[in-house]
Amino acid sequence: MSRKSYLEQACQAVPEFKTISEGFLRKYTIAGKSDSCTRNYLMQISKMVLHFEYSPLELSVDQLEEYLFFIRENESPSLSSFKHLVYGLRTMFSMFKSEKLYLSLPSIASSKALPVVFSQEEIKLILKTPKLLKHRVLLGVIYDCGLRIQEAVNLKITDIDFDRHQVHIRQSKHKKDRYVPITPMVLRGLTSYLETSNPREWLFNGKLRGEQISKEGIRHAFRSAIEKTGIQKKVCVHTLRHSYATHLLEMGLDIVSVKNQLGHAEIRTTMMYLHIAKSNPQAGFGPMLKLYGNGSGK
Repeated sequence: MSRKSYLEQACQAVPEFKTISEGFLRKYTIAGKSDSCTRNYLMQISKMVLHFEYSPLELSVDQLEEYLFFIRENESPSLSSFKHLVYGLRTMFSMFKSEKLYLSLPSIASSKALPVVFSQEEIKLILKTPKLLKHRVLLGVIYDCGLRIQEAVNLKITDIDFDRHQVHIRQSKHKKDRYVPITPMVLRGLTSYLETSNPREWLFNGKLRGEQISKEGIRHAFRSAIEKTGIQKKVCVHTLRHSYATHLLEMGLDIVSVKNQLGHAEIRTTMMYLHIAKSNPQAGFGPMLKLYGNGSGK
C-alpha cells in the first residue's frame, strides 16, 4: 500500500480541511497556476494542519506566528518551502475572508544573492563522470537545453526533433510551450541511449519501465556525479540551468534570446545573469582596449 500524501492525511485528520483544500485547488486551477506550485502550497499547509489537528481557519494569530517561528527555528526549511507555506496561507485566508490571519502573515524579502554557477570545465567534468550512459545523457540534456527539473521529467521521445536539432518543451512553468536548440553532440548521445535503453514513451524512464523518471531520481543522479567530481560548491540540479544561461551570455548571445530559451515570463528575471557572466576576453569588451588597441603603441 502506498503511503498517503500529507494532503490525504490532513483531510483524514481534519475532515473540514477537505472542503477548504478543494476550494483552494479550484481557485489555483482557474488562475492557471502550475500543478507543482499548487501541490507545494497544499503540502506545506497540510503539514500545519497535521501539527495542530484542526482547520487553519480556526487558528489564532498567536498560534500561527508560533508555528511559523517553530518551523523556521527547529525544522530549518528551505526558503522556498517557507515561501510556499506563507503564500499558500495568504491565498487561503484571502479566499475565506480571514482578515486577521491574513494580516499577521510575514512579508518575505526577495533574496539578493546571485545563483552559483559551474565553470565550463566543471560542466565537462560533471557530464563525463556518471557511469551510466542514461545519467550522462540526462545531465547533458538538462544543461544543453537549460531545463528546469520538471521539464526534464516531462520530456517524451517525440519531443526531440533530430532533424531540426530542437527540443519541444511543453507546458512549462508559465504554461507556455517553447523550442530550444540541442547540440549535435548531445543528440548523438541521445541516439546511443535510445538504442541501448529503448524507452517507450518518456525520454527518461523511472525505476519501472514505461514510467517517467522522478525529480528525486534526477537529483540522485546529479548528487552522485557531484560527489564523484569533488566539486565543493553548494549546488543543485537547477545550477545546470543557471550555468547554461550564464555561459550563453559569456558566449555573446543577447539577453532577449537567452530569456526566450529559458522560458522566462519577464526579462528582469533573466537579467540577473548579467551580474554573473564574465565578459568574453576575446570579444573586446575592455574599454582600454577600445581606446589604446593592444597596448603595443607608444
